[in-house]
Amino acid sequence: MKPTRTKLSRRNFLLAATAGTAATAAAVIGKQPVEQSSAGAADQPKDKGYQVTEHVQNYYRTARI
Repeated sequence: MKPTRTKLSRRNFLLAATAGTAATAAAVIGKQPVEQSSAGAADQPKDKGYQVTEHVQNYYRTARI
């Protein structure tokens, strides 16, 4: 009976540690302030979609068969 009890206690410890880590991460993320500055929004580009840049063109050039 003892080996089974040891395995269960280890399993419970790992489960509790994982749940505690997730709860801590959620608490830390929830406490971060949200920036609502209009000046910060002007600095960022409006379109964050696909953009062909120099490194993308280099990739396409080297990937040709």
